[in-house]
Amino acid sequence: MQSIAVYVGAALAEIAGCFAFWVWLRKDGSALWLLPGMVALAIFAWLLTLVESEAAGRAYAAYGGVYIAASLAWLWLAESIRPDRWDVLGAAIALVGAGVILFAPRAA
Repeated sequence: MQSIAVYVGAALAEIAGCFAFWVWLRKDGSALWLLPGMVALAIFAWLLTLVESEAAGRAYAAYGGVYIAASLAWLWLAESIRPDRWDVLGAAIALVGAGVILFAPRAA
């Protein structure tokens, strides 16, 4: 359960950090958007180091599914664009894949 909470926090930090850069570059926002963006991205990287995994690649792979679902939640809540059924199906498939990677029994 701790890994799931870390992944959700990491996803929020990564999306917020990337969104800050998006606002600066695509929406002609102030360069001041970069400071919170960089802080959020640093928090994202730190959070991923807290995942209980013997391999960084496996932790990052499982995170991918959570990131996809969180990105669609951001689309809906922050950008007011409701995900369609294909978005939801894709996120569900990605989360199942993340669960297999994260919770599969591993040989010691």
